[in-house]
Amino acid sequence: MNMEKSGEGGGGTLNEKMEHTVSFPIKKEEGVNEAQRIILEVYQALKEKGYNPLNQLVGYLLSGEPAYITSHKNVRSLIKKVERDELIEELVRSYVNRTDLHDDTE
Repeated sequence: MNMEKSGEGGGGTLNEKMEHTVSFPIKKEEGVNEAQRIILEVYQALKEKGYNPLNQLVGYLLSGEPAYITSHKNVRSLIKKVERDELIEELVRSYVNRTDLHDDTE
């Protein structure tokens, strides 16, 4: 199987290109962290309705299926206002900060 990229400027095989690390740009925002606020509101609403908030949030984050999130307190609509990658970014940031893994070079 030929793994070379077709078209102009292909230069190199797909395997060669996958050897490089791609940087994921993150917007730095000042003030209130909307993703954090939404995660907490959704978590609380899921808990109030008797769901396991962790399982439901993971299901939503992995699939993008809003049915994992309750409509109680309008949090299903609320969570769709933020991109899933922003929610994941916030969860990773929170984990790293709490486990003291970061080096303050954000």
